[in-house]
Amino acid sequence: MEVFKIEGGVRLKGEVIPQGAKNEALQILCAVLLTPEKITINNIPDIIDINKLIKLLGNLGVKIEKLGPGSYTFQSDEVNVGYLETEAFKKEGGSLRGSIMIVGPLLARFGKGYIPKPGGDKIGRRRLDTHFEGFINLGAKFRYNREDHFYGVEAPDGLTGNYMLLDEASVTGTANIVMAAVLAKGTTTIYNAACEPYLQQLCKMLNSMGAKITGVGSNLLTIEGVEKLGGCTHRILPDMIEIGSWIGLAAMTRSEITIKDVSWENLGVIPSVFRKLGITLEKRGDDIFIPEHKDGYEVKTDIDGSILTIADAPWPGFTPDLLSIVLVVATQAKGDVLIHQKMFESRLFFTDKLIDMGAKIMLCDPHRAVVIGHDFKSILKATTMSSPDIRAGISLLIAALSAKGTSTIQNIEQIDRGYERIDERLRAIGAKIVREKQ
Repeated sequence: MEVFKIEGGVRLKGEVIPQGAKNEALQILCAVLLTPEKITINNIPDIIDINKLIKLLGNLGVKIEKLGPGSYTFQSDEVNVGYLETEAFKKEGGSLRGSIMIVGPLLARFGKGYIPKPGGDKIGRRRLDTHFEGFINLGAKFRYNREDHFYGVEAPDGLTGNYMLLDEASVTGTANIVMAAVLAKGTTTIYNAACEPYLQQLCKMLNSMGAKITGVGSNLLTIEGVEKLGGCTHRILPDMIEIGSWIGLAAMTRSEITIKDVSWENLGVIPSVFRKLGITLEKRGDDIFIPEHKDGYEVKTDIDGSILTIADAPWPGFTPDLLSIVLVVATQAKGDVLIHQKMFESRLFFTDKLIDMGAKIMLCDPHRAVVIGHDFKSILKATTMSSPDIRAGISLLIAALSAKGTSTIQNIEQIDRGYERIDERLRAIGAKIVREKQ
């Protein structure tokens, strides 16, 4: 087991380049199964979850060639669909939540798709109903083995387009249904579709392969099925969650940091939410410059003077993946903030670790926490803690970097699942962090 040892209280300075977007990569990599032709993908992040998916694709028979850092070619001309029914696949697919998105492409192209109950972060219930209801609407037959927790959909005669109103604007659910519908007969209409930039990227990639998808960027997608798709070259966007993490880290450590090539047009409300916390962000071309906050940062109250509430919502609302970072940043703000995590009922439970460090947080219920900011008048204290999930893990790392003394973070595989070489990149801008085996 590896741990991070962090000496906090060090001011950082320099430039960082955000990694490719994890949540886009999970979708894009599954889409390579839709065609026998070669696909080139650039800016793939080198993180545990993505590497697991690439390995799974290889075990399915996809030919994979690494061209350089973050660049690969994939060719799915000899897919071994039989691998889906092996014990090896049940174990491998169950360790990665993103593996659910291989089902849509496999169902569309080969008439069947199977998946064990996916793993991932322990942040609360993450239902799969939207995915499978969408497949059923396209004509697939669904089956579920309760003993093995094994899901299956089959459509030996192919899929047929249909109208559907999704019960929730699920990003992965929308992606899965879109990938199934592009090869279905006729027209599919998806209302209440997710419209995140990463879903838009998937649709743009599929259209470049020969799909006919309209309404991209809205919550109403129309897909005219085609007989086959071809190859393409695609570049993954920078990771907006990592960009938000760097913003929070800069503010908490009162450091001067420039985040390069952030794709401002795809950040949505993220910059404005951090500005509500009093954090100064400057747009310099396509970069974000965060100056050293020597005097701290002051929370902006609502117009009527009531406490600032930051809540998650489907795009173009604020992403739930950044609420953990906002919460830890609020612990040193001047003013109070109510954090409302609507989507997952276990994501705020890491706050007890911040309270141990001296943060003033009242956990109202599983979904809401009030943070009373210290305004840097009381610095967090170093401690030993364990990372419960990816986003809580990076939040605890940010807290440790700002704390007085040396902290230890255990279970750092959770952080490595979503952040590429984070310790190396932090050291490059002056952080005192080492990775040790225990």
